[in-house]
Amino acid sequence: MWRSVFRCISVNPVLGQRGMSHSCLAGKVAIVTASTDGIGLAAARVLGRRGAHVVVSSRRRANVDRAVAALQREDIRVTGTTCNVGKSQDREKLVQTALDQCGGIDILVSNAAVNPFFGNILDSTEAVWDKILDVNVKAAFLMTQLVVPHMEKRGGGSVVFVSSVAGYQPMPALGPYSVSKTALLGLTRALAPELAQSNIRVNCVAPGIIKTQFSSALWQNKEVVEEFMKQTSIKRVGEPEEIGGVIAFLCSEDASYITGETVTATGGMNCRL
Repeated sequence: MWRSVFRCISVNPVLGQRGMSHSCLAGKVAIVTASTDGIGLAAARVLGRRGAHVVVSSRRRANVDRAVAALQREDIRVTGTTCNVGKSQDREKLVQTALDQCGGIDILVSNAAVNPFFGNILDSTEAVWDKILDVNVKAAFLMTQLVVPHMEKRGGGSVVFVSSVAGYQPMPALGPYSVSKTALLGLTRALAPELAQSNIRVNCVAPGIIKTQFSSALWQNKEVVEEFMKQTSIKRVGEPEEIGGVIAFLCSEDASYITGETVTATGGMNCRL
């Protein structure tokens, strides 16, 4: 049987060339929001190492400059600009920067998220919900809406939303944030069939507990980590680069037949709605 499989691969130019090379994204332009630290920076780094020109962004200029310098030291083609995705003028500036500096847009990684609330969900206010949904959900959609026409001009593209295991299993004291991450699972499913006709794939990644500054309140809490370790098969906290690799895969031609899906990268936690 294996002899037949290897024979098939050797004569099929598509199957035979499917390994993800270091230049598999050469010529592509990738916007990554909230990409000066954590998962966003890791995604930009992996995309850049595989040939993409990455456009990184953050609300603070000092963070942008630091990330750009770090990526340039690795010989990654990178452009950086400030962007608060909750503001329409900033979203438009980010897209225009990619067009002016890179000539087009092929990939959007929507990573930006906020969590201004910690506590009983019934104590959350309207202002909390407005902030979380504006940044975590609405801005993700509006960024996609902005980039789609430019992806269409280049014959297609890829959108990846960064959700969370909390989208499947709401975390204690993180109710509104968890709900926003569940919404991204639905947004992925809603957009995928709409954009498939334009050769634009829409997927999502749902990380577990990852060692980032954003999630430090979780992985630095011994009791929280011990509880999560009971639910995982891989008994450790994840690293940002491990999520960056999943994102790069979803943006590559190796994932050309995947759309509307959420990849859970949780160390083996059981994730279902």
